[in-house]
Amino acid sequence: MRQVVLDTETTGLDPKSGHRIIEIGCVELENRKLTGRHYHQYINPQRQVEDGAIEVHGITNEFLADKPIFAQIADDFMAFCEGAELVIHNAPFDVGFINAELKLLGSPRWQNVNAHCSVLDTLALAREKHPGQKNNLDALCKRYFVDNSQRDLHGALLDAEILADVYLLMTGGQTDLGLAQGGEGQNSEKSKQVQGEAASAVIRRLSPNRHPLKIIQASEQELDAHQSMLELLQKSAGKHFW
Repeated sequence: MRQVVLDTETTGLDPKSGHRIIEIGCVELENRKLTGRHYHQYINPQRQVEDGAIEVHGITNEFLADKPIFAQIADDFMAFCEGAELVIHNAPFDVGFINAELKLLGSPRWQNVNAHCSVLDTLALAREKHPGQKNNLDALCKRYFVDNSQRDLHGALLDAEILADVYLLMTGGQTDLGLAQGGEGQNSEKSKQVQGEAASAVIRRLSPNRHPLKIIQASEQELDAHQSMLELLQKSAGKHFW
């Protein structure tokens, strides 16, 4: 399964008002593992970036002046994404902008991103898993202990890398033992201890080129010993054996 975690930065909030994409960042996942492949491009939007947008991402009109326009990078960008599931936080926003750019392009090959990719919205997924809570990317980083200390400003590639970590944790099984709901006394103190240890931890990606873990099979003697222990426990526990 190939997935592309994607983020964009824009000149403003609404493509229907003529706002354009100024940065695209993508990282690739293959079978839920980062491959090390990525796509990153700044884009000259052929219009001014709003002051409010610059405050969010820090990308100025002067910086973008010598960057390629979308028409010059569209083939490479779409080729990177084609056939993948796009993983996007608040997908309607980014997909709306990409489709607006493709419409302006007027290419018979690339007309709508949904015709070339499926889309997974991690914001909708987070709201389903954590109803009534903040589910922006910073809140999810805090909830899943993902290091976002470098995220002073929004940036498409950095945000895509962070979202990849959050997505894998959010969909990878149990990450919270629920000890915060424990009772009084010892259980409550243990909960505080575990929460404190977790709060000091961050998730850091391992290299995609690392050697696979060695699989060690149990020997026949170990399997026999295990079975004997299970039988002993069953006799001791009687009908209450798990």
